[in-house]
Amino acid sequence: MPVLLNEVIESLQIKPNGIYVDLTLGRAGHSQEILKKLENGKLICFDKDIEAINESKTKLAKINCNFILIKNDFRNLKSELEKLDINKVSGIIADLGVSSPQLDNKNRGFSYSQDANLDMRMDLDNKLTAAEIINNYSEVEIEKILYQNADVKLAKLIAKAIVKSRPINTTFELNELLKNTLPAKIVREKNPSKAVFQAFRIAVNDELGALEEMLNQIPELLEVNGKLAIITFHSKEDAIVKKYFQNLNYHDPLLDKLPIQVNKKWRQKTIFPSDNEKQINKRSRSAKLRVITRLE
Repeated sequence: MPVLLNEVIESLQIKPNGIYVDLTLGRAGHSQEILKKLENGKLICFDKDIEAINESKTKLAKINCNFILIKNDFRNLKSELEKLDINKVSGIIADLGVSSPQLDNKNRGFSYSQDANLDMRMDLDNKLTAAEIINNYSEVEIEKILYQNADVKLAKLIAKAIVKSRPINTTFELNELLKNTLPAKIVREKNPSKAVFQAFRIAVNDELGALEEMLNQIPELLEVNGKLAIITFHSKEDAIVKKYFQNLNYHDPLLDKLPIQVNKKWRQKTIFPSDNEKQINKRSRSAKLRVITRLE
């Protein structure tokens, strides 16, 4: 079930002849609704996960053929569009984080509630796995990953325990280590596995680095009145998006004292899921949609 679907479609203000980009195809939840509104327009879809691309291709083909699927990291957005002779687009959507099917597939190792190998790769062609990081990175490097990617409490203690307990190869082995390492009060209050697994997943897929690289390409790609809609699910990625949006409109405060009008080049808004959606779709509870529009 795609998060904030109606809000995304409404925010994009889709033009039948426009060019739109879905940077996180997943199972085509958002893409299907965009494609339904296109007549002579084009939808370009990115995903690193070949399973997502293969499943979505069938769904999209039932609507129309105005789409192109690209297996690549969205950090390569501009270069991939250049291959298609596209230099301006009408709208872009990115639904960040891991997809529900990836979490549900035990063999992918994303979920701490199912016992599996510590994989966590969104791109199965990627050689780096969570097990590789956990069993080979230094204590300092692991502590940094835990803290910087997910603000993990007692990151130093966890990193030390991981290095001491190697090898750790499965999700349940990591769960057990956390349970035995952390104070019982912390374990009772909030399952520490959630933040720890998030931190390693982000590291495996370099999610924050890819996000920053992608955002830096947006100003060149959006046409006038073009929209960028980004759904975030945790504070680290949302902070990057929020700061980037704010910097787009930054100007020297001294200009305010001059007898001229300083016009903003970007308009932004933030949208939260409705109470009804939070009840129906559990994944939406931590979601936040940020939308920017290019004004000139």
